[in-house]
Amino acid sequence: MSHPDFDPEYVFSHHHATPQQIAHYDAIHEGAKRFAAVLLAHTPTSTDQMTALQLLRETSMIACAAVALEGRLTLSDSPATPGCRGGLDSR
Repeated sequence: MSHPDFDPEYVFSHHHATPQQIAHYDAIHEGAKRFAAVLLAHTPTSTDQMTALQLLRETSMIACAAVALEGRLTLSDSPATPGCRGGLDSR
């Protein structure tokens, strides 16, 4: 079974990071750390707080995946352009 907008061979392969991608990863991680500090400082210790932190972690990971995959989910896709979504869309 296959999907035209998702190539498991491409998505689940190692992608060597360029210096520019590393800079993007660092910025994403720094922003996530700052927002985590805000959540920890301004929300009570609770299930909701933990959920917010887990979702922040997932968001950071997905953002880094977007950088690593250059905004696409198949090798044949062209890189996403501003205002466009690469790969799977919400049809």
